[in-house]
Amino acid sequence: MRVLAAMSGGVDSAVAAARAVDAGHEVVGVHLALSATPGTLRTGSRGCCSKEDAGDARRAADVLGIPFYVWDFADRFKEDVIDDFVAAYAAGETPNPCLRCNEKIKFSALADRAVALGFDAVVTGHYARLADGVLRRAVDADKDQSYVLAVLTAQQLSRAMFPVGDTPKPRIREEAAERGLAVANKPDSHDICFIPSGDTRAFLGAKIGIRPGAIVDSDGQELARHDGVHGFTIGQRKGLGLPGPAADGKPRYVTAIDPDSGTVRVGSAEDLRVWAVEADRAIWTSDTAPDGPIECVAQVRAHGGTAPAVAEAVGDGLVVRLREPLTGVARGQAVVLYRPDPQGDEVIGSGTIAGTAHEAVMSDTGSEAAR
Repeated sequence: MRVLAAMSGGVDSAVAAARAVDAGHEVVGVHLALSATPGTLRTGSRGCCSKEDAGDARRAADVLGIPFYVWDFADRFKEDVIDDFVAAYAAGETPNPCLRCNEKIKFSALADRAVALGFDAVVTGHYARLADGVLRRAVDADKDQSYVLAVLTAQQLSRAMFPVGDTPKPRIREEAAERGLAVANKPDSHDICFIPSGDTRAFLGAKIGIRPGAIVDSDGQELARHDGVHGFTIGQRKGLGLPGPAADGKPRYVTAIDPDSGTVRVGSAEDLRVWAVEADRAIWTSDTAPDGPIECVAQVRAHGGTAPAVAEAVGDGLVVRLREPLTGVARGQAVVLYRPDPQGDEVIGSGTIAGTAHEAVMSDTGSEAAR
């Protein structure tokens, strides 16, 4: 096939491109310029899309002997990822920008341009496995990125290739060194790529401004004031600006955020327990919604936060009833459903969390409880 390799300048995408070459495909490398004002150097393991990253990607392409280009997607990235991220936080949500980037940039804008230019697929260094339209977790559980790829439609998956998902990360670095790729020991990127300082609250504050509100306890009593709901997320314990723990000596956590009134509610760890999730924008990897309730394993964060559940398509969304409670579940996050087979690694679908319930809504047999 004729494939376009998205090369970030890191080791994973470089090895992914190399494996595509080994497989006999006609490979062209492309680096996405996602910042209108890219820095010259990365800050350790923070940030991406710097001039250094573009140079690393070009040198890797030279070693592989493939053509290489830089495509400017800065305006599209700002609109679909950064602006979406800021708006979601302003609305009291906790978005994952990596999901939006995959959905809107790498496997939409980039893939659409690739297809228009005659390419058959886009190759990336994501840690996931894909075969016959089935998306699965990566072999390396610590690096698995199937969660942030679960927003892709069946059509988008049909144009994707993930060559490194069947290999543990240490072996990928060894392979890069064996191939003479200078990025073999380059640090992985962490945090949010467009916030290289790592200070998300400061970044959002500069974009949103001061919108003061109250921090209240479970009884509605005001405990402190804050400068904006964008500085908080469900499950947050540190940085609340409170003088100390609750009267019982236990720590306080953010349990609810009301962007309209600017109210941030705090409570105990028990107040965070969620038994059901409602989600919008349901995406089914098979392209077909299930006919009735299905058993699954639900995941609500990129790493961790899983529980056995029963999910059901409802209109354009879905409802997930958990058999075990989860904590730290926030609006704007994705809930991803995996098939509950012995491997538990096949993605069924996903949705964007719009609401939660804090009471058990299923009996032990899985039927709805009478409440």
